[in-house]
Amino acid sequence: MRFHYCNLEDCHTANGTVIVIDVLRAFSTAAYAFSLGAKEILLVSTVEEALSLRMQTPNSKVMGEVNGIRPDGFDFGNSPTYLSQEDLSGITMIQRTTAGTQGVVRSQNAEVLLASSFVIADATVKHIRKLGSEEITFVITGKNFGGGDEDLACAEYLEALMKDSRPDPKPFIQRAFASKDASHHFDPSKIGFPFSDLEYCTQIDKFDFSMPITRADGSHVMRCVKS
Repeated sequence: MRFHYCNLEDCHTANGTVIVIDVLRAFSTAAYAFSLGAKEILLVSTVEEALSLRMQTPNSKVMGEVNGIRPDGFDFGNSPTYLSQEDLSGITMIQRTTAGTQGVVRSQNAEVLLASSFVIADATVKHIRKLGSEEITFVITGKNFGGGDEDLACAEYLEALMKDSRPDPKPFIQRAFASKDASHHFDPSKIGFPFSDLEYCTQIDKFDFSMPITRADGSHVMRCVKS
């Protein structure tokens, strides 16, 4: 396998298999949504797209953020903590975030497209191995906002697993806790950033499914696939 790294500015050039990483918090939250019964997740770029798509999609709800905060009209923010008590059985979720969903929408040349985070690390690797992919590109979505070391740490952890190494996950998780994006969760006054989100988002292999994305009629549809 050959590995490449890019960010939101150049992910449109990536081809082959592209894995879009957003640990804090989009693709951790998405994994929890699937664990709570969500049928599928439609990934979009703008708030307006998300709200419009909800109007057109039966039995759907919208989750996400703008600069970390739940926009007016959204059913949920971008927090696994606040999502964790919900029953999402059979619901189509629509997700818009500042980093993660942008990476998906912008990765236009990807032949195979997945989203990932620490909570589905091993399942993502198993999915890639089944595909027999030789060219792997990681999109480090947080890098464009002056941080992203949690996403880079996750990508490097995935790469090590794909190279048949069994790295100690602790240093990678420590990088997530020390990252710029994690700092918001240490401030109790920021109610949209509960500290518990850090714990939810750093549970290595919490779930045994990957999150491949397909394009259909201009939409990006993410589903969970058991490893």
